[in-house]
Amino acid sequence: MITDLVQIARLGESRRKENERFRRHLKSHNYVERRLKKLAQEIEDQIDCTECGNCCRVATAKVIERDARKLAKFLGMSFDDFWRDYTQEDPIDGRVLKRTEEAGCVFLEGNECTVYEARPFSCELFPHVVKGEGSRASKMWQYIDRACYCPIVYNTMEAWKAETGFSPGPK
Repeated sequence: MITDLVQIARLGESRRKENERFRRHLKSHNYVERRLKKLAQEIEDQIDCTECGNCCRVATAKVIERDARKLAKFLGMSFDDFWRDYTQEDPIDGRVLKRTEEAGCVFLEGNECTVYEARPFSCELFPHVVKGEGSRASKMWQYIDRACYCPIVYNTMEAWKAETGFSPGPK
């Protein structure tokens, strides 16, 4: 199990093309979804996200109105104030929690979320290898990037490759 973030970034990037081939492989073959989910759960259970917090430093956190209302209530402020002060429009992801270049998500302190009990639904489901809608194959496009910064996704992808007998082939 690899958890070193420098190593994850290096290996994830170096295996990007391989992971793209694996995505196509998964889409063109039938695998037992339950087995892939079980492998992902086993890996997720072994990794303590509070030791990492890299997702909050690297990825954006999509926010829908229901999330914003829950967070505003949690913080004891109005919805409008929360929406104005803690969210921003992202050209790709739509409405997201504000971020800083230095720390990532405005609610990240060290490696921990200061609004964990009220975090957005997208954060609750992250890294989406176990929870969330859709098949593993349909969500693979997300995993290729996430394998470059999330130990759970990186290790899950490698376990899935082994489970499915995927051959990486030429680089």
